[in-house]
Amino acid sequence: MGSITTETSVPTSTDGKSTSSTTVPPFSYYANAQSEFKPPLIANSNAFLGDVFSSDRTTNPISAGFYRLAPGPELIYTYTYDEMKILLEGDMQISQLKDANGDDVVKEEVEAKKGDTFFFPKGAVVRFRTREGGLAWYCGQRARDGA
Repeated sequence: MGSITTETSVPTSTDGKSTSSTTVPPFSYYANAQSEFKPPLIANSNAFLGDVFSSDRTTNPISAGFYRLAPGPELIYTYTYDEMKILLEGDMQISQLKDANGDDVVKEEVEAKKGDTFFFPKGAVVRFRTREGGLAWYCGQRARDGA
């Protein structure tokens, strides 16, 4: 993992008169993260999730990383935050069991394939399954390790 060390000053006003500025922290990167980053086991014997990056904000934090599901038990997850996910490799069968209000919805299962993108609202209960295994990238409105 690496980061760019150059900091940039950005004007804090758009009126053209203010000279004050704020320092923007350097951006971060993780070379070859899709193949090199190994998320830790979070559930059962086959569900792995790990934050690669997180903001340090206390208000509206954001975290992003990888979710890997290997063949085996399904994972049923209740979202306590909004999240977006894109399937990068493999397959996943994804279905929503409850909506954000807690009402049963049991919608049709989606046979997710590479490139498919999802939005899971706070409060949704979602089931994840896989036949061959799958890897997804996610971005969630939560603090680091808050999944």
